[in-house]
Amino acid sequence: MESGAGKHWTEEEVKALLSVWSEKNIKKQLHGTLRNKGIFIYIAKRLQELGVCRDWKQCRAKYKNLKYEYRTVKYAQNSGDVTKTMKFFHDLDAILRYEPVTQLAAEENGRCSATETQLNTNPTTDSTQ
Repeated sequence: MESGAGKHWTEEEVKALLSVWSEKNIKKQLHGTLRNKGIFIYIAKRLQELGVCRDWKQCRAKYKNLKYEYRTVKYAQNSGDVTKTMKFFHDLDAILRYEPVTQLAAEENGRCSATETQLNTNPTTDSTQ
């Protein structure tokens, strides 16, 4: 299978990416992680096991494009435009629905702080990053 940078993803390839992306540990590591090359290398290896030959850069680009398109459609629908849609919207909604964007929780003293789910997303984060 060809793996050129401009090669379009087939429906089966996108479904495989979504199945790997929907795994709890992958979602947890991807959320809020800026330096995520290692995660996408792992995703590319998992996709190879499923018969999808894509490198980590292609996986990251597709991930970012799907996420952007999902957020665009979600915003349009929340604004009342129900005509805007995308092919894998429901799959992405199941994956991204509970991802906190910038949730703030009010504390007793009136200050706001980030919720714990937002802070403890990557157990492998250490002081070397």
